[in-house]
Amino acid sequence: MHKYNIDDTIAAISTPVGEGGIGIVRLSGKDALAIVDKIFFSERKIKPSDFKSYTIHYGLIKNGGEVIDEVILTVMCAPRSYTKEDVVEINCHGGIVALRDVLDLVLVNGARLADPGEFTKRAFLNGRIDLAQAEAVLDIIRAKTDSALKIGLGQLKGALSAELNKIRDVLLDILTQLEASIDFPEDANDTMDFLIVCVGLRECDGRLKAMLVSSKRGRIFREGIHAVICGKPNVGKSSLLNALLKHERSIVTPVAGTTRDAIEEIIDIKGIPVRIVDTAGMLNPRGLVEKKAVQRSKKLIAQADIVVILFDGSRKLSAQDWDIIRSLKGKQAIAIINKIDLKQKIEKEKIVKQFVHTISLSAKKARNINLLEDKIVELVYKGKVIGPESVVVGNLRHVSCLREAQILIAQAVGSVDNKASIELIAQDVKDSLGYLDELLGKKFSEDLLDKIFSRFCIGK
Repeated sequence: MHKYNIDDTIAAISTPVGEGGIGIVRLSGKDALAIVDKIFFSERKIKPSDFKSYTIHYGLIKNGGEVIDEVILTVMCAPRSYTKEDVVEINCHGGIVALRDVLDLVLVNGARLADPGEFTKRAFLNGRIDLAQAEAVLDIIRAKTDSALKIGLGQLKGALSAELNKIRDVLLDILTQLEASIDFPEDANDTMDFLIVCVGLRECDGRLKAMLVSSKRGRIFREGIHAVICGKPNVGKSSLLNALLKHERSIVTPVAGTTRDAIEEIIDIKGIPVRIVDTAGMLNPRGLVEKKAVQRSKKLIAQADIVVILFDGSRKLSAQDWDIIRSLKGKQAIAIINKIDLKQKIEKEKIVKQFVHTISLSAKKARNINLLEDKIVELVYKGKVIGPESVVVGNLRHVSCLREAQILIAQAVGSVDNKASIELIAQDVKDSLGYLDELLGKKFSEDLLDKIFSRFCIGK
């Protein structure tokens, strides 16, 4: 990325590449209006630099006398824009040729191509949002469920930042008292109340711990969980995947071994993104292809957060079933007795003895699928559901900063209890504040910004 160079005017295509009704070329910077003055022509013959902010205008983009596209132009003047700079969005026809030609023309007339995430980076550098809010933009873009989206929107609005700033305010007040006592030791009894300091530190420690507790569930909302469907051939694995998806994704036939490779989908189960994989049947391989498919199935099972093992309720347990049962030792598993619409022959009591969680259903008839969904949610939350309206931390960088800050505050609490030196307590509080400042972006390095914003798409 360019070293904090916010004097350039940047431009990029801000909509996905491909055919669509509308495609947007976005500009931001002090020369944004001057650039579009050269290429945009309205029927009223008014230049964009004379347009009022937050107005939309119809016109043509021209390269000299040649019409490039018929467009709608949106003007958002500084400082009330996404980047706090002059921003212009050119709404073109959605084809890649029109978008590329308009972008090329913008670049020829003085803009440079934006780096990934540079629009959001400028919003941060110009003080419109803090770093935690900037990262929330990416979470919103990548949200796989409504719950993940709500968490991202809450963070973008400042829910996480507000909680962190409350903690910072308490710590800053404590640090002020500690440093005053260090500078004026003869007045220490007048300038500092150890009880107030201790209460404040314990309050901050509790708040940081609560945020760290939320981090595991936050990562679930953000990244989802990995679930694998396994079982011997023809027990209904593909039918179960289709029932969970509520549409046909896997081919279902009476022929054993129809699924030769893993099929993966992401589904939303009550707000949890679940990356679910329908594996090849755990059969005795008859050739190289089936051997590789079974090897991959075993690898996926080993990596899974939850394994859903299927049994054919219309048949007795086989040696193959028992082999699979033994292979799942130590895994968090849900046993499914499938095909309850048929006459039952399976020894259900033996399965119940092997698995803590057992459900009977019919994948083909989509009966009791809700019981499986409820069980997955129960295992994920373990009875402690945190709603998306709560302050939930899921970003690994945030978790790392919070953990370091909490360790230091806990250390400071211990120092107060043990009547350690004020200097030692003050240093722990100061270092803890440093980690919170890093999280919020009150202090940062170029490498940190590059790492964060390089994950964004160009145009955001």
